[in-house]
Parts: sequence; C-alpha cells; structure tokens
Amino acid sequence: MVAASIACSFSTLNFPAKARRDNRFSGVAMASASVNLDNVKVTEGLGNLQKVILTSAHGSEAELYLFGGCVTSWKVANKDLLFVRPDAVFNGQKPISGGIPHCFPQFGPGPLQQHGFARNMNWSIVKSESLEGNPTITLELNDVLYSRSMWDYSFQALYKVTLDKNSLSTELNIKNTDEKPFSFSTALHTYFSASVVGASVRGLKGCKTLNKDPDPKNPVEGKEERDDVTFPGFVDCVYLDAPEELHLDNGLGDFITIKNTNWSDTVLWNPHLTMESCYKDFVCVENAKYNIPFHMDLLEYCIEHNEKIECSFNSLD
Repeated sequence: MVAASIACSFSTLNFPAKARRDNRFSGVAMASASVNLDNVKVTEGLGNLQKVILTSAHGSEAELYLFGGCVTSWKVANKDLLFVRPDAVFNGQKPISGGIPHCFPQFGPGPLQQHGFARNMNWSIVKSESLEGNPTITLELNDVLYSRSMWDYSFQALYKVTLDKNSLSTELNIKNTDEKPFSFSTALHTYFSASVVGASVRGLKGCKTLNKDPDPKNPVEGKEERDDVTFPGFVDCVYLDAPEELHLDNGLGDFITIKNTNWSDTVLWNPHLTMESCYKDFVCVENAKYNIPFHMDLLEYCIEHNEKIECSFNSLD
C-alpha cells in the first residue's frame, strides 16, 4: 500500500527516550563518518555522488542521493518498487530521472527551468535518527546564488525520509525566510515500477481533468468517467481536486495505496513511444499542487508534505 499526504500545518511527535536514537548536525553536507547509526549510511553512489542508504530492522531498504534530494530506490522483500530510467544521468549536472524527484518551486514548464531547481541542487544532511529499528534522515535545501539567479527569494526546505517494514514516508517543509512573500507550485514526481499494459489507478472517477495531450500548453478540460484509469498510450493528465486516497495496481502483483492531505491535484504520466526504451516498465503517479500555487508571507511556514508509501503483494503463481 502507498500513502501520501501533505498538510498546511506542523505536527510534533514525542517518543520514549529509550526507543529513539537521534543525531543532529549543522546544516552542512556531511561525510559518512558523521552518521553513526547502524541503519543510516552515507556512501559513494553512481557518478561519485553521495548517497544515503537506509536499512530497516524489518529488512526493507531505501537509497537517496543528496544531489536533488532524490530517493532512487525502495526495496521491500528485495523487490524495488521505484523505477529509475535507463537514460538517467548521475553527474551532478542534470536532474536524476526516476525515483522520487522534487518539483519546486515550479511544477512543469514555466519561467524557470522545467520542474524548478530543487532536483538539480545538492541537499545537505541535518539530522538522522532511528525509532524501533526504523531509520530516518532529514535533508535541507537553502537558497544560493544559483537558485536566486532564477527565483530571487530566500527559503528553507527540510525533507525527512523514514523507512519502515512495508512503507516509505517523506515529509517536506518549506519556510519563507525572505523579507517578501512568494508563491510556488510543487510536486513529487514519483516513478513506480510497473508493467504499463497491466497498470491501473483507481479513485479518480468524477475528477475534473486537464489533458495535456496533444498540446501541453493548451490542456483540454474534461471529467474522468473510468473506475480504473489505465495507460493505453501517451498519458499526461492532471486531475484537479483529487481524492485523499488512490489505489495503484502496478501490474506486477503489487498494490499501492496513495493517501494525501492538501495535495490538491494528482498527475498521471507515461511517455509511451516518446521514451521507447523504457515506457513499458513504469508509470508516474504524482501528488501535486498544480492548479492554485501556494502563497507564503515572509518568515512563514506554509506546508508540511507527508508521503507514506506502503505496499501489499499479490502472488502471481
């Protein structure tokens, strides 16, 4: 089951001291020696980029790269439920194509680079902890000359990733640290491993749609009439005011439930023959704030994005 939520408020969790190990760090990128939890490791990944490996006491594993703050792998029972495209580049110059990329402060095309700059910057580790064998890592992104050359605002983004037995949870907090307000759109552009011919999403029936095929600049308005939305060809469709719970059958025997709060929209995407080498192996189901951007006054926390992905399996025997 996969669950995802985004809320415009903050929650405080209090855990028993004996059950929790907690390491805090300054807001600078850390070497692996700085993380001294057994189930949180910083190592060298592809292209000599730093990556974090999270290992749950229950056997699941996740990997994320500090470049882009991008989760690239989530394995349950040794099966990876996320997908990284074969054309993905790990050189620190181009966003990683796959996993769970960030879209911030712009989703899609616009005055900034496609999907904004957060997926094309180095994040730093500020905290790691372990609760009952479940590891958590918190990353931070702040404005720099590179970001301000495109979007002249000061901000702080904190991104927490927690691994459990059958779940992967993320929490994204954005703070306006500038002296002027700003607006932004955002999304988690999640790539799920799938058999595209058998994949389907349930729960979108009745939603207003913006179909970006064939012209993404002039999407066609409509209404979803299907109980189970499939991927028969090129798909690039925004579902406005999407429900709080969706169900993905990835066509590989895995069932994923996506729950969300305050992510107002959902995007389904599959490139079909425009990406012939791999389109059959994934679908994107994205929680997004697309239609009405967030507006933040100065020194204000605006949102808390929480995404929890849980998976249940179905035997294919």
